[in-house]
Amino acid sequence: MSTEVPALSIIVPSYNEEARLPATLERIAAYVSSSGRSSEVLVVDDGSKDGTSAIAESFRGKIPALRVLSNEEADKLLTAISNNNDVAIGSRALDRNLISTHQSPFREFAGIVFNTVVRTCLQLPFVDTQCGFKAFRRERCQIIFEQQKIERFGFDPELLYLAQRHGLRAVEIPVRWGHSPATKVSMFRDSIQMFLDVFTIRWNSIRGRYPRKQK
Repeated sequence: MSTEVPALSIIVPSYNEEARLPATLERIAAYVSSSGRSSEVLVVDDGSKDGTSAIAESFRGKIPALRVLSNEEADKLLTAISNNNDVAIGSRALDRNLISTHQSPFREFAGIVFNTVVRTCLQLPFVDTQCGFKAFRRERCQIIFEQQKIERFGFDPELLYLAQRHGLRAVEIPVRWGHSPATKVSMFRDSIQMFLDVFTIRWNSIRGRYPRKQK
């Protein structure tokens, strides 16, 4: 087995994604094959009840450095991928011409409201914290994963808040994106939880649960 540290780790969090996962992995396989850089692909199955894991496993022939991880392995994964120098996040808001399929007007409006709350409450400069694309380099970003408290959709602003708190450089870049009608995000249940998570982040900070690293 090779002990080479991959130049890139691609993480695909999945829950009951047997319908959407094949197209995603086909694109990733094509990219890995053509990029010329050493890459690993990690599909994290968060307790799916359908054939998500089996579909992921079927791509081993197309993606040599593929790992399919169960929910129990996710904590180990976070430590393994989160070390080494700053953050890049994809944004749908920087160039909306790159959006191939828009969300409903109500979803887009709710996203704008949520981002306004994030920017006001957490003093973050980003115009889109919830886009699925995020990349972290290892050593310098390790601390933000060690201090992360929130799961589900609220983890995005928490990680970005921690990155800013610890003086990490973060850049927001426009990405091509298309809404999928098979989204798992509930506008009512998840939106309420996301708003609560933002205030939980602020409360955690006030209580000193995000201590700054010693220089």
